[in-house]
Amino acid sequence: MSKIVPLISSGTAGPLGVLHLPRLWQKVSLEAAGKIADGYPGIGAGYDSMVIDALGLNADSVHSYITDSKPTYPQFEAWIKSQSGVKLDGETVSSLNASITGYIHDDATRQSILSANGLTDGDPKDAINLNNLDDWLEFHASEIA
Repeated sequence: MSKIVPLISSGTAGPLGVLHLPRLWQKVSLEAAGKIADGYPGIGAGYDSMVIDALGLNADSVHSYITDSKPTYPQFEAWIKSQSGVKLDGETVSSLNASITGYIHDDATRQSILSANGLTDGDPKDAINLNNLDDWLEFHASEIA
């Protein structure tokens, strides 16, 4: 069975307007199917946990719902809206999205990703675009090269 590098960017939002949420759904869905590429957690400590915590969700419940129900993305968003205590107001979503777009990797991480891609130290500096470069390199190595 082939393993799949998740290529939905953390900078992508679905209809609810929450950045990274589509990527979180894709990663957990791939993990549940036994298809996520090595090194990618279904729910990790970074953006995944930021999104789950900010929206007032429970990580185990998110994981169980996606694993057991295998929802489409719109079904996942509908499930989120049905959860008690979920926070989807404009202020919460805006604050969360700002924290995602504003996250900057440490210098060593940035330099490592840029170097692996044959780029000199410099731009991009934001984690979304650095993570994209990292994913694209992994995809290229596993599927193209």
